[in-house]
Amino acid sequence: MTGSAYRESTDRFAGMLMRQAAWPAALVVAANVLAPLAASARGAFETWPAAVALSLAAASAVAVLALSALLAFDALLFRLMASHDDETSGGAAVDDILAGMRLKRLPPFTRSLDERMAGTRRLLTRQRAALGLFVATLLAAGFWAPR
Repeated sequence: MTGSAYRESTDRFAGMLMRQAAWPAALVVAANVLAPLAASARGAFETWPAAVALSLAAASAVAVLALSALLAFDALLFRLMASHDDETSGGAAVDDILAGMRLKRLPPFTRSLDERMAGTRRLLTRQRAALGLFVATLLAAGFWAPR
């Protein structure tokens, strides 16, 4: 893929990634600020199931934040790709940066844009699963909290 269609597609994907990195992270941070206050007011730390659920919620919140950071990093890499004229030069620039940062070895060939997007979509799926676990454990903690 080359030209403006390549740049537009890559830039649009990067923008979607940035949004998908931002809103779950903001939701998790807000919930982690408010949940312990509400839980302690209701005595949730005194019951074993609620305390375990809150601990699992905190662990899954860390996973959501870490995956959101990775998605934001990927979005910036896709923005770098979009700044090049074609898929090959954009992919090579990303590979050079990742090799320079010692995050990945320089591959023998440049992966296609579709392969890169598929890998990032798998990361997005993991983030959504961690967010779902976070919400479920937070609701479970509220269910098990004393009344």
